[in-house]
Amino acid sequence: MAEEPVVSLQNVSFGYDRTRLVLSDISLVVPRGKLVALMGGSGCGKTTILRLLGGVMRPTSGSARVFGCDMTTIRVAELYGLRRRMGMLFQFGALFTDLSVFDNVAFPMRERTDLPESIIRDLVLMKLHAVGLRGAHGLMPHQLSGGMARRVALARGIALDPQLMMYDEPFTGLDPISLAIIGQLIRRLNDALGASSIIVTHDVEESLRIVDYVYFVAEGRIIAEGTPDAVRKSAAPFVRQFVHGEADGSLPFHYPAPPYREQLMGR
Repeated sequence: MAEEPVVSLQNVSFGYDRTRLVLSDISLVVPRGKLVALMGGSGCGKTTILRLLGGVMRPTSGSARVFGCDMTTIRVAELYGLRRRMGMLFQFGALFTDLSVFDNVAFPMRERTDLPESIIRDLVLMKLHAVGLRGAHGLMPHQLSGGMARRVALARGIALDPQLMMYDEPFTGLDPISLAIIGQLIRRLNDALGASSIIVTHDVEESLRIVDYVYFVAEGRIIAEGTPDAVRKSAAPFVRQFVHGEADGSLPFHYPAPPYREQLMGR
């Protein structure tokens, strides 16, 4: 019998009202132990998928299951229990600015467990060591570089050894060295924890280097999918345009408009 995937979306649609769907007929799976990327242009619905998986919002239609739990009918108490098995790295890190590096990482342990402070101290230092920042435990967020802040946020995200990690644009705003470090950490920590991970990202080169599978999202739909090698070789117009950063293609440069000559002549 095949193992149930950690995440399974089948024909999921979502809209804030009945007139406009943000997601339309989305189907995807995240197997246990795999690193999966969601790629696509801004505003196409990638982050909305993460919100559905975290139970922040519920699908309008279709089936959404996380760890076998139905996210369309899950009760609040069950949802809080399910979230204990998840970790999240928010875009730009979202550290608590008035808490030290140590206290940022300790926060989920203090909120969600009854562990004594002596154990929390050891665990925090272990998580910071895993991201190379044990020596920075006493610093405040404003004393960190962008790359360091993202690594602290990653340490906080894995504080409770989640079985599902979700990353919302983890590479945004990073220099090439910091970007490569974060990418390697995401891959290494996923494998070390035996977790499953979903990365929402625009960064094609780094993502294809570390992930196992890619889904391309456009206008709220999955329009292509495949392994990194298949994606690199794909002749599909949208995939080729996105992967190679071409300015014009299936996603046109020009917004729909009447013929230029006619508009200039006032017709």
